[in-house]
Parts: sequence; C-alpha cells; structure tokens
Amino acid sequence: MPDLPELKHPWLVAAWPGMGNVGLNALVYLLSRLEMRMFREIDVGDQFGAEEVEVQGGLIRPGRRPRHRFYLWEDPQRRHDQLVLLGEAQPQWGQSEFCRKVLAQARELRVERVFTFAAMATAMHPQHRSRVYAAATTPEDLAELRRLELEIVEEGQIGGLNGVLLGAAAEVGLRGVCLMGEMPHILMRLAFPKASQAVLEAFTAMARIELDFAMLAEQVAEMDQQLGTALAAAERSNNGGEIAHSVEEFSPPSRAHDRLSDAQREKIEELFAGALRDRGRSFELKQTLDQLRVFDLYEDRFLDLFKPGEPGEGGPA
Repeated sequence: MPDLPELKHPWLVAAWPGMGNVGLNALVYLLSRLEMRMFREIDVGDQFGAEEVEVQGGLIRPGRRPRHRFYLWEDPQRRHDQLVLLGEAQPQWGQSEFCRKVLAQARELRVERVFTFAAMATAMHPQHRSRVYAAATTPEDLAELRRLELEIVEEGQIGGLNGVLLGAAAEVGLRGVCLMGEMPHILMRLAFPKASQAVLEAFTAMARIELDFAMLAEQVAEMDQQLGTALAAAERSNNGGEIAHSVEEFSPPSRAHDRLSDAQREKIEELFAGALRDRGRSFELKQTLDQLRVFDLYEDRFLDLFKPGEPGEGGPA
C-alpha cells in the first residue's frame, strides 16, 4: 500500500457483522459516499479458527481467515480525517489481545478518538423512528452525547468487539464512543437500514461531515413500505407474532448455496461495472447483493472496489 499522508486529527470508526447488520451497513455506506480507499490490512494471526469450508461445484475450497481492512478518507476541511476498520467476523478467542493489536496501529496513526457502530434491539414499533443509544469512555465525550440528545446507556454491558475495543481504548486513555442504532428485536435477522441511518446521522453531526443520505433514505422508505404491508396483514390476522415472518417473505430466500439466475448475475455484473466507474454507486450494489443474500460470495470483490487505483475484475470471492 502507498505511504499515508500526514493525517489531521484522525478518528477511527469500526464495525463487525451483527444484529440487523446495523453497524456494518452504516460503515459500507460511509465507504461508498465518501469514496474511501483501502490502505492497510490487519494480520489476524491464529485468533480465528475454521468452522466450515466452502464447496463450489463439488470442489472444496481452501479456508481462509476473516479479513480486517482499514480505509481512509481525508477531510477536505482538515478537521478530522476518518479511518474505517471493517471486519468480516469477530475473533473466537483473544478479543482483548486483538483489540490491543488494533489500538497499537491506531496509536501509530495518531488516532484521537475511537468509535464503534452497533445495534440495540428493543421493543420499538418497526415503523417508528430509530433512536441512537450511546456510551463513552470519558466525561467529555459523554457530555457531547448528552448535548446531541442521544439515549445514554446508564448501565449494562456492550457485547463483542464493539465494547471490548472501547474498553481497551479506555485503558490507554484514548477517547471512545459506541453508537448503537435501535431496531425491533423481532426483526434481528433482517437488515434494518433505519438504524444504520440514525447511527450515521449522529456520527456525522459529531464529525461535522456533510453526507448525502438519499440512497439510504430510499432503502429505509422501501423497508417501511414492506413493514406496513406486513403489519397490516398481521393486524388482519390478529397475530403480531406473524410480523417478522411476513416481512421475511418480501426478501428472496437464501441463495448462498444455490445458483443465481443468468439475469441476476447479469444485474450484479452491471452494478459492479457501474461501481468501477463511480465508487459512489457501490452502495446500490451492496443493496442488491444483500437482497439476493449473496454478499458473502462477493465480499472480497466488493471491498476491492476501495483499493487504491483501478479495482480488478473477477467473479465471486
């Protein structure tokens, strides 16, 4: 990777797959709209064990460890350059050691604040506004969260690396914030873009970043329409427990191990070609891969769009 420029008051934002893919999709949207570029990858060592291997066409593919990649956006206003850490999975053991490894690189890059994006599952109505729950490592950051009128997590636990990374940051005196988008607990298996947008709106207000939310808002509106249909059906049957099932019917079944149709493959290739010409269109590609539930097959190729220079071509990862 090319040498980095001198960074201006950099912040680090990290997320991993989780409930509703709230944090992951928020970061992918940030990558897309800011046209960030990849600059470094973390060696995860032996902290990830293989639980399965992929089989394609009867052939077993070699297993690989989940990747963790850093991306960069240089703030044209020179307020806070943004570093994004996108992880494919959380380590099965040694989470604290892994977090110390991440923070060692963050301190080398002179990162001033660390953020993690995650989800908070509640009994919220699916069509209501998503609130943002938050916690911080310092009184200074906590005061800022209160000024933004976010929901403060007064006590409890933050599970996984979203919390452990900030605990490790607190140990070394690094400022840190966890932003958690609210989503309905009955829809935890589905992507919930409304929560992703809420998290991004809070973060960009803190970072003073102007971000175009049009594409994400379109996804939220589409989801609300689906939920409205599902809720109406559930009310007619007088069975609220059918809501999640009804919504899932709007999404195609998992195709991770099935063959995509020629038309679907052609659509994916068209979107990849468009994203190659304009990385700002990559979120549209991500939406399609999510809808077909094949993002895992194309994940490496998708994230390669953000490598410096011209991304390469090829098939699914």
